[in-house]
Amino acid sequence: MNTFRDWITGLTTAPDLTPAEDYGFFGPDSVTWRVWSYPTSLTIGFQRAVVVEELDPALVAAVDKTHEIYNRPRTRYDRTLRYFAMVAFDDSASTVKAADVLVKIHSKAVGTDPVTGTEYDANDPDSQLWIHLTAWHSILKAYERYGPGRLSEADEQRYWAECAVAAELQTCDPADVPRTRDGVQAYFERMRPQLIGSDIARQAMNHLLQAEVMLPEMPRALRPATWVVTALLRRGTLATMPRWMREMAGLPTSPLLDTLAWLPLRLGFATVSLNTRLQLALLQLLSPTTVPVAARVLKKVPAVAPVTTTPRAAQARLGYDNPRDAHRELRARQRHRVFGAQQAPSDEGIIESQAILGTVG
Repeated sequence: MNTFRDWITGLTTAPDLTPAEDYGFFGPDSVTWRVWSYPTSLTIGFQRAVVVEELDPALVAAVDKTHEIYNRPRTRYDRTLRYFAMVAFDDSASTVKAADVLVKIHSKAVGTDPVTGTEYDANDPDSQLWIHLTAWHSILKAYERYGPGRLSEADEQRYWAECAVAAELQTCDPADVPRTRDGVQAYFERMRPQLIGSDIARQAMNHLLQAEVMLPEMPRALRPATWVVTALLRRGTLATMPRWMREMAGLPTSPLLDTLAWLPLRLGFATVSLNTRLQLALLQLLSPTTVPVAARVLKKVPAVAPVTTTPRAAQARLGYDNPRDAHRELRARQRHRVFGAQQAPSDEGIIESQAILGTVG
């Protein structure tokens, strides 16, 4: 769905609300469902995550090599948001399959970082931990700043415990996921010396802070309003980032503008959160492929089997390897193509993923 007209048409078409097979890994009583289903998540929370991630030189090298965020930013945003929504909300069988395919997708993201001269691999456990924690931390940060507020101590402990469960879908070790706010902050402090505000990182971050690149082309009459809203979202996202991070990336650091953005954003998100139809309309605009996954949660559609499980149990039940060990042959073949034969990696993971995460065209 790439045009504004497509979006209008989509609003009149009810999403597929076929009940999920089960509640996946968290369920209606989880802190994850409460935080991730709030409208701050798919906007500022997710935007913050993809922006902050670019400070990792290995990650931004892979992103810059494909240029997907510049050539197809809306498609990339849509597919990535759908995957994270599946992790949080979808049934266990669908999600472990998507996670398995993600390993194949990441197998082609190997190369040499032009800034540091070191090799990168998107399936590297450290890279996966960085992406995972940045996403979960950003979603919570946006929820607490522009949503209902700070979680209780007990709920926060549950949130990070659930984050560790979700890490079983990545190549990183769930034991490395911090279980407290202080532990998460300590992780980012340990990462800080490794982060680089390189030219390619700054270019990517500034590009991704322009929320309009995630939207379909808007009618001329709506463009001024769109500019105001996206500028407000940009400022709101910047305000969630620590000063040192913004300075590293050469991003604006005005405390006054940060403060001025808080009230309209908080009121706006509160208003959206009260109307399920409005939430789905917003999601349809930002990430149409995510709507069928999130709609079940927002409309409280019961699962066929109202139970939860864990990724490890689902992987064992359905015959999938631990992501760290999955598709070793393909990963080795991709590395040989890039580092040995000096060829481009194959697209087999991307091709297979389109039936799960949406098309890349």
